Amino acid sequence: MEEKPIEEDLEEVSAAPSETDDGAEVESEAEDAVAALKTALASAEEAGKAHEDRFLRLYAEFENYKKRTAREMQDFRKFANEALIRDLLPVIDNLERAIQSSSSQESPPEDIQSCIVEGVSMTLNEILKVLDRYHVKPIDALEKPFDPNFHEAVGQELSDEHADNTVVREYQKGYLLHDRLIRPAMVVVSKAPSTPAGAEPPVSADDAPDDLNNEA
Repeated sequence: MEEKPIEEDLEEVSAAPSETDDGAEVESEAEDAVAALKTALASAEEAGKAHEDRFLRLYAEFENYKKRTAREMQDFRKFANEALIRDLLPVIDNLERAIQSSSSQESPPEDIQSCIVEGVSMTLNEILKVLDRYHVKPIDALEKPFDPNFHEAVGQELSDEHADNTVVREYQKGYLLHDRLIRPAMVVVSKAPSTPAGAEPPVSADDAPDDLNNEA
């Protein structure tokens, strides 16, 4: 068997791929694959976080929608008769005026007048009872401090018996449906008489000094 020259062996060894080169290439490919997986994982996590945030936002909006709808339905049931009540209030006003008018007139005869007043009063009381069952309450305004949330002032009246802005007269009753204002009370409020600057308040005979009483 003929032996190869040493030069040919060296050339073959140089041309053959080394194990070191193969390992480096494999390692590089593995690093690239790991980097790609990390990038894909980060992207997936970011997309998942975005979907989670969107879900939580939609869930919160839906919960608020349910609460708002429930509140609106409750208000609808609570105030469904508001229009009917508004229409009934003028009837009550007329009955109250009829009672006041009949009570102040001297004719017809007292027995007939009494029957009229009694009948109208009974009718008014029945209507008020019906309204009360539907949670309609008249506003108690007389002798109370003026409150713009429930009262509408239509005039002022000088009074030294009341504090300023006290309701002294009521032209028309106000009403509440539950806690909602249906109609404010039309009222007259008090105004304390003002004493001109430098003027002395009037002195009664009982409070006058003895020398003035003696001169009189």
